[in-house]
Amino acid sequence: MTEESTSQTTKLPTFGRAFRRLTSSEHNVIIALSVVIGVSVGLASLVFRFLLESARTLLFEGLQAPEGSPARFLVIAIPAIGGLLVGPIIHFFAREAKGHGVPEVMQAVALRGGIIRRRVALAKAVASAICIGSGGSAGREGPIVQIGSAVGSGIGQFARMSEDRLKVLVGCGAAAGIAAVFNAPIAGVMFALEVILGDWGIRTLSPVVLSSVLASVTSRLALGDNLAFRVSAYHLVSAWEMPVYAVLGILAGIVAVVFIRSLYKCEDIFESLKVPGYLKPAVGGLLVGCVGLFFPQIFSDGYPAVNLALNDQLTLTLALALVFAKIAATSFTLGSGNSGGIFAPSLFIGAMLGAAVGNVAHTLMPEVTASAGAYALVGMAALVGGTTHAPITAMLIIFEMTNDYSIILPLMLCSAVSTLVSSQISKQSIYTLKLARRGINIRRGVDVNVMGSITVDSVMRKNVESVRAHLPLTDFLRILRSTAATTFPVVDGSGTLVGVVSLEDAREVVLNESRASLERILIVQDIADCNPPVLNPGHTLNDAMLSFGARDSEQLPVVDSSTRRLLGVVVRADVIGAYNKTLLSRDR
Repeated sequence: MTEESTSQTTKLPTFGRAFRRLTSSEHNVIIALSVVIGVSVGLASLVFRFLLESARTLLFEGLQAPEGSPARFLVIAIPAIGGLLVGPIIHFFAREAKGHGVPEVMQAVALRGGIIRRRVALAKAVASAICIGSGGSAGREGPIVQIGSAVGSGIGQFARMSEDRLKVLVGCGAAAGIAAVFNAPIAGVMFALEVILGDWGIRTLSPVVLSSVLASVTSRLALGDNLAFRVSAYHLVSAWEMPVYAVLGILAGIVAVVFIRSLYKCEDIFESLKVPGYLKPAVGGLLVGCVGLFFPQIFSDGYPAVNLALNDQLTLTLALALVFAKIAATSFTLGSGNSGGIFAPSLFIGAMLGAAVGNVAHTLMPEVTASAGAYALVGMAALVGGTTHAPITAMLIIFEMTNDYSIILPLMLCSAVSTLVSSQISKQSIYTLKLARRGINIRRGVDVNVMGSITVDSVMRKNVESVRAHLPLTDFLRILRSTAATTFPVVDGSGTLVGVVSLEDAREVVLNESRASLERILIVQDIADCNPPVLNPGHTLNDAMLSFGARDSEQLPVVDSSTRRLLGVVVRADVIGAYNKTLLSRDR
């Protein structure tokens, strides 16, 4: 055997031992996978940018009529064309790609152990690129978070990671997405920890930071170290400005709630439309086009208009009008089922609100206040904090997107005040409200989420043995002797629930000598509980368990919410069984 071959044979075991040492530690495995995720999401963000710019060139710029042309009004059709393309992708390929995407990632972490279907990344990238590229009022943040999270989940599933590890890898993907698209690695980390995972431990922090840094480096190598916004060097002119910034924070919190409620109100309206689901995004796009015909600044992410506000180039009237125009356009876009993020619209709305407040303040107090551009910058962070209830992320991302630290004090004050005001008016953020409407409260932990995600109608027993209200008590006693049931819903002739009667109620009458002689003249309604706790089909198992606990019942009637007609019963054992079955399915 030659010296060279001997050397090769000795190297192979050495490499094998090194590989085994690397993979034997849980922390080392997560770190290695976080490196792969960071680079992969960085590359995915470049592909997403390419798709977005291509869609913008082909659709929005390619279909627009020249300035002054009689066909200029056809601009209203371009977002509708985009909606026609987006609708089938979402409806038939991946329903999770609908809307802004972040709630779906949060739900996957809270309820499904971080499992996200691989096709979601592709569907979200294509659908969001078409939506935003055709002028839809949405941003890149939601899509890239969902894309990055799907990449992280896919890599974790391929490596057969456990549920806890998979959640961390989903957070790595989310952080990497924010870092790559906005050139903001610190904000990416904070977003993943503050919004997606809610876990600040070292075990989680290290891989998330690594993924965020590597994604940002990958993006910068291809695109350079470019800032999203170019702003003048603003600073706090006087301490007298702080009350003005506090007022801006209060207004931002109120406007944030208006934005949140407007978005979900539009979603409800579109859900009720008797139109096929794959056509609804086109209807929303048509409405966006109508708004954009008068306020073209609202199309897509609106960053050109944001730059005008940051450089003090917007009038008070236009800035105020754009606040409400953007709220309407974004609500039409995402409420109709189009695909895109709410982060860019929040930045836009905050910049316009800040510019309006700054215009008034600088006009009234020019010596002690900065120009309107400074207030636009602070307003961006305030509105993001108010909508997401994530003030730290809001502050950091504005700092990283502008590289301006000199106005950090007003930024911190405004973000905190806005988040406080918004959270007092609406307990749910723009992300968690979507989950709360599905019966999921991620702040209470996974166990409550499971109970809150299952409705009563899925576990209720429809074949119910009930008794008539006017049934003689003696006949009811005969029924008790011939059945194993101990509790019966009491109904009238039309099937409406009158009350609940149990074996204990009858036993009390039989054993009470003073009432025993009345057995032959009493009817069931006389001994029944006529005000029992009831459930509706739309109630969750969490609601059911609370009602069981209130009366220490084993069975509860389910009635129609409007007519009180008896529909079935829910048994405590069935609720516990459904809970355990769902947990087992999730673990598998």
